[in-house]
Amino acid sequence: MENILEIQNLHKTFNKGTINEKVALAGVNLTLLPGDFVTIIGGNGAGKSTTLNAIAGVWDVDEGKIIVDGADITRLSEHKRARYLGRVFQDPMTGTAATMSIEENMAIAARRGDRRGFRWGITKKEREYYKEHLKMLDLGLEDRLSTKVGLLSGGQRQAVTLLMAALKKPKLLLLDEHTAALDPKTAAKVLEISDKIIAENHLTAMMVTHNMKDAIAHGNRLIMMNEGKIIYDVSGDEKKKLHVSDLLAKFEEASGTEFANDRMMLS
Repeated sequence: MENILEIQNLHKTFNKGTINEKVALAGVNLTLLPGDFVTIIGGNGAGKSTTLNAIAGVWDVDEGKIIVDGADITRLSEHKRARYLGRVFQDPMTGTAATMSIEENMAIAARRGDRRGFRWGITKKEREYYKEHLKMLDLGLEDRLSTKVGLLSGGQRQAVTLLMAALKKPKLLLLDEHTAALDPKTAAKVLEISDKIIAENHLTAMMVTHNMKDAIAHGNRLIMMNEGKIIYDVSGDEKKKLHVSDLLAKFEEASGTEFANDRMMLS
């Protein structure tokens, strides 16, 4: 079974040699099997989003290797990596073009990486395809294909962004605190949609979250990071039995400090 993701000895320091020097990744090693859905938690500055940014190619890493589905993408540009990856950000505004309709946004996602000239006409067949996918969301958006995305609520936008990120069945789906900007009820709905999209498309996914309960409830594997390292990695039945108190104890044991992030405790 070929690994979908291999991260080998990843290092990244920002502002090297200055007073603001910050070690963000300190030798991260991680392997994901096909179908793994990994949740990532940790305090502020633990290296969670930095890990996702490293995979996505937002900037170069100082040392280490990133291999996706057997291809070494460490030195590829962000643009060239896009064919392997789907990504949903924290801000619902980021993943979609507000002034374009739902179907136009979906057409862009569906044709991403296609060589042929970009025809703007959306065919009847394509429209039916988008409708089918939108129906899955259970938000009534399949009847609003011509609605401008900017008119949708944050939760609806995030749901559409998720669909778009999964349309081309990426090798790896990256969810970077993608429910953090939503109210609890909407966040729960978007997480439910995420689970569904990942399961139905047999995707391999990584989800950064600040919510310990969500990290336990979703995915088959949980990783805790601290100071740029993975300090805890748990999966299967052991993960299912976890409680927030177990995670807090684990954090203290591995890091020697108390978990100081109220946002995580309260959510």
